[in-house]
Amino acid sequence: MRTLIRIPKTFRHSYLLFLSLTGFHLASYSQETINTDTHRLEKVADGVYFATGAGDIYTMSNALIIERDNDVVIVDSHITPAAGRALLSSIESVTDKPVTTLINSHFHYDHSNGTPAFGNNIEIIGHEVTYEKLTEDPENEHTFQSSLTRFDNTVSRLQAALDNSSDNDDRDQLQRELAYWQRHVAAQSEIVFTPPTQTLRDKMTLYRGGREIQLHYFGRAHTGGDLAIYLPAEKIVFTGDMMLGGISYMGDGYVAEWADTLQGLKGLDIELVLPGHGPGFTDIERISHVQAYYTDLTEEIRRLKDLGYSANEAAARADLRQHEEALGVNQLGANEEAVQRMYDIWDGNIQ
Repeated sequence: MRTLIRIPKTFRHSYLLFLSLTGFHLASYSQETINTDTHRLEKVADGVYFATGAGDIYTMSNALIIERDNDVVIVDSHITPAAGRALLSSIESVTDKPVTTLINSHFHYDHSNGTPAFGNNIEIIGHEVTYEKLTEDPENEHTFQSSLTRFDNTVSRLQAALDNSSDNDDRDQLQRELAYWQRHVAAQSEIVFTPPTQTLRDKMTLYRGGREIQLHYFGRAHTGGDLAIYLPAEKIVFTGDMMLGGISYMGDGYVAEWADTLQGLKGLDIELVLPGHGPGFTDIERISHVQAYYTDLTEEIRRLKDLGYSANEAAARADLRQHEEALGVNQLGANEEAVQRMYDIWDGNIQ
């Protein structure tokens, strides 16, 4: 029997907040849904499945399963080898073909740290920046280190709540949550940072097994090396964290360039967007809404910086509430980490 785990608010990334802010819901694009012990696999086209975590293994990010005549291509490997193995097991519910190719949309830990689960003989494709990030000093990347702190804090918080609870039902739920996060913390010990075996700079197209898969780099956005994985025959694009249903995490981003990058994405003939987090969507106009937010955020922070405000002050004063209807931005202020990074880029501290 599976237990529904409540993910603590203290752990959730800021790029998931749009789900509650906008009431964003799952579009009716699925042809069929297969539920496994760890995943929900939504069939979005013949031989194409959108994989989201739905069990007692923490996956964090979404993945894409693309079946070809004789093999399978996976996009994004989840957050740990344990999560990657769970994905491989779930794939067996839809095909017995071998997984031969893994595409990582970008270098972030929650999308690439499951790679070792796929074995030593798999072809791993990623952008040049992803290769650089996963070979230089990935263990000390601030996004990864901050995640470890959040995991530990979550375990500590749940343990304290369990110790202080006398209600049996509450204690049972807390014990299940604590065990869930303890398993995830333990899974970190298996991580081996694994870079791509093949890289691209601008575009790569895979023609094999009756399937055309295009990999596009449109510019810097969520990271310096985000890829869009596009199936032209199906008009489906997997965007990683470059384009979610709302505002993405910006702590490693290039906000001033992001809108231009998304303009490249809009050049594709798209009917369905499958993001790295959250549900897919068919409302392609949502891309324009997100573009407008990044453009307005850039202009607002430049204005405040020119007035002499510090990054923290600018983050507190930034007014983006004109995006309330489209993106649920209903409070004054902007993400401090994102604003500090914008200052650092403009001041030449980050390239």
